[in-house]
Amino acid sequence: MGADVHNTGTGDTAADGEPTGVDHVFLALERELAVFLRRARASSGELARMVHPDLEPSAYGLLLRLADAGAQRATDLAGFFGVGKATMSRQLHALEKLGLVAREPDPADGRAVLVRITDEGRARFTRVRNGRRAQYARRLASWDRGEVSELARLLHRLNTEQEGEEG
Repeated sequence: MGADVHNTGTGDTAADGEPTGVDHVFLALERELAVFLRRARASSGELARMVHPDLEPSAYGLLLRLADAGAQRATDLAGFFGVGKATMSRQLHALEKLGLVAREPDPADGRAVLVRITDEGRARFTRVRNGRRAQYARRLASWDRGEVSELARLLHRLNTEQEGEEG
């Protein structure tokens, strides 16, 4: 999302290099989201390494999904994350090799396979997740609980609306 998406001007630029007519509320939002996303990517790598030193950053999200939603087909996971079957297969193979996930027959369809988080994977993931939650609590200790709740509500709304656009 570039700043010019919200440009209502003529294409001229101001002294600060921004296009004239930019809605500065959306510009501020864009900047803060960029910082948030950059930090989230870095944090994802750290969290993944805490689960297992050889775990890829993107695989942490897979463990999160399996821990929260339970066993799923690889094709459903690929759809959820918006990646191809080959990418998902590679990531799941790496997780399986580390002993963090296992494949099992789907009881509803004997031809299909479900991927589930292993007990070892759940234990490692839960330890890291609890540490992350404690870190959130420390970082937001000066916030009123209502502010934290409002942030969660607004992020949920943003995520829900984004999902609606992607689908």
